[in-house]
Amino acid sequence: MTLPSREDVLPIIQLAITPVILMSGIGAVLLSMTHRMGRIVDRARVLSGSLRQEKDSAERAHIASQVKVMFRRAKLMRFAMTMATLSVFFSGTLVVVIFVSALVRLELAPVILGLFIASISFLLTAMGTFVRDIYMSLHALGSEVDRALDVAAKKDSAAAAERGSGEVGG
Repeated sequence: MTLPSREDVLPIIQLAITPVILMSGIGAVLLSMTHRMGRIVDRARVLSGSLRQEKDSAERAHIASQVKVMFRRAKLMRFAMTMATLSVFFSGTLVVVIFVSALVRLELAPVILGLFIASISFLLTAMGTFVRDIYMSLHALGSEVDRALDVAAKKDSAAAAERGSGEVGG
């Protein structure tokens, strides 16, 4: 087996650059996902601790629903991270197949195309799942804000009623 010449190798390297750049970009996305997953897990642990200590049944129910949301979000992030990792795996495999097919002069275009499509499909699935988590977190935040506003309104009403009864009696 003779080694390919420089003129033969340069186009191969150029072909392999695209999946390598894709892998680098997905690595940055995975870093962001890992950070987000850590925040979700930390928040779930804090909420779980609060749930164990809370005495008020209404507040316990609210905290329990928040813990369930955090668990669902953690599962979403795990799935997104798995899909992104599979995308990197298939991109890496694609680089290897590109080089092997050039070195042994095999026509592996269908395999190369299949690996590329799989890599992009996994990436799109990961991004879609990531966006789903963002929407879920915003929905959970909206629920938390509504609850806080309700509690504040009840406290304001109670304070106003107490001021009103104090003035009448005085």
